[in-house]
Amino acid sequence: MKTQAPSDKELIARYIAGNETCLQKLILRYKRKVFTYIFLIVKEKHLAEDIFQDTFIKVINTLKAGAYRDEGKFLPWVNRIAHNLIIDHFRKSKRLPLAENSDDSDAYDNFKVFDECVESKLITQQIHKDIKRLIDYLPPEQKEVLKMRHYSEMSFKEIAEQTDVSINTALGRMRYALINLRKLIKENNVAISV
Repeated sequence: MKTQAPSDKELIARYIAGNETCLQKLILRYKRKVFTYIFLIVKEKHLAEDIFQDTFIKVINTLKAGAYRDEGKFLPWVNRIAHNLIIDHFRKSKRLPLAENSDDSDAYDNFKVFDECVESKLITQQIHKDIKRLIDYLPPEQKEVLKMRHYSEMSFKEIAEQTDVSINTALGRMRYALINLRKLIKENNVAISV
């Protein structure tokens, strides 16, 4: 009779308890899926390998620090780490020249421009998604003012009238919303610049 393979949760618990081979089993279980996910985005084998390694270094550090919350979603969590590392890589590479300018340019340069646009869109989408998620953690009155101001593009006078408060109260709520949002961004380690 075949024994059932241990769950991710069991392997994680055993690894945290000191059984190093359990981490190897987890990596082997998800290696192909995580690597494929990374490779499909970065499209370069060596870069994908580097990001894959960095991903599991971060996984190890998080597990050893006891900071992993098991919600039965180990693979999505690992992919999220990989995704954030990919975005970090693209952000850093924006600071470096992609190719030297020369008179004899080839068609490959056009692909770099295209890839750069895709990378920028990916980064921008991720930033917007992260910020929207964090806005939900704000107190209701702060969230309301922030959404009215930035998503509905309302003036503070219109916000004050709509929420039946003074302009100063609307301004104050916006100020606290931004202060709290900055704290949430820092606590959740969300990078907000492209």
